[in-house]
Amino acid sequence: MKALVYQGPGNKVLEERPIPEIKAPTDAVVKIAKTTICGTDLHILKGDVPTCSPGRILGHEGVGVVQKTGAGVTAFREGDSVLISCISACGKCEYCRRGMYSHCTTGGWILGNEIDGTQAEYVRIPHADTSLYPILPEADQEALVMLSDVLPTGFECGVLNGEVEPGNTVAIVGAGPIGLAALLTAQFYSPAEIIMIDLDDNRLQASKCFGATATINGSDGKASETVMRMTGGRGVDTASKQWACRHPSLHARTSWPRAAPSLMLVCMASKWIFTWSACGPGTSR
Repeated sequence: MKALVYQGPGNKVLEERPIPEIKAPTDAVVKIAKTTICGTDLHILKGDVPTCSPGRILGHEGVGVVQKTGAGVTAFREGDSVLISCISACGKCEYCRRGMYSHCTTGGWILGNEIDGTQAEYVRIPHADTSLYPILPEADQEALVMLSDVLPTGFECGVLNGEVEPGNTVAIVGAGPIGLAALLTAQFYSPAEIIMIDLDDNRLQASKCFGATATINGSDGKASETVMRMTGGRGVDTASKQWACRHPSLHARTSWPRAAPSLMLVCMASKWIFTWSACGPGTSR
């Protein structure tokens, strides 16, 4: 099979590799139909992720068709169309039982990191029963691949952990794919205002199409002041940072949120997503 292989910082190669085999009874081998590139893959290529060694097949997102399963797999069989989760989870360890699947003691973010990933014609999926999701064969695969990582990351970390509620004012820093996912899913909870902040006017225009009530181009370094002015000095209920950029103009001050807010930090420099809540114990997923 053909596979995109990381060969060290700044070096990637399309190689011929053997089709993966079942290694454990809970494994499945999936033929990839659609995959995509995450910002995390770009950080790997820059050499920023030490857990990913040269020779690793990249990728942790995809949809495809099950080709074979181990003897312990009961939820899927050959020919099933599936969505691949970016997080592999055993469903049994202490962390999985607490709903913290990215901390799974034998899983977590391992695809395209500690084991070969989805940017290939085939991929081996550990813990298949709890790491794959059934999809309809006729479903839009290009849309569904966004559910591997992009949409749930914005939703869980930016919206659920941000405790967005009806009538809230929400500020989202970063109008890339994760920020737009947070924008879309925040609207499930009927906030009064969603302010999108970015350096790119094209992304901000897209944000308006997706439901942002206001946008700010932060290239002048005054995004914080603008947010405070727009909110009458009150700040916002939830501030969500979702970007991979180190530009100083987007380093939002923590003075934005109101008293007892939720300030969510989504760090896209790696797939470890750190969340912090000022109003209660947070979870990192």
